[in-house]
Amino acid sequence: MIEKESEILNRAGIHARPATKIVEIANKFKSNIFIEKDGNKINAKSIMGILTLGASYKSKITISIDGEDEQEAAEEIFSLFDNRFEE
Repeated sequence: MIEKESEILNRAGIHARPATKIVEIANKFKSNIFIEKDGNKINAKSIMGILTLGASYKSKITISIDGEDEQEAAEEIFSLFDNRFEE
């Protein structure tokens, strides 16, 4: 299992476009990918789950990835968050 704490750095937070990018990347992998904020843990393969997190600017989240391709998944997901969802 790979786990990383992150902070949402783009001013608009996680809205529809970043949520779509997260889901697209997450669905490329067999690993289970979860995002947790304020005790709410959701599946990163669910766009509705991501949107209901309400992750706004400067929100602290934890991303956890577990599975056979977790290393590759972690690289792509963490890069997306680190690059502010390419916005």
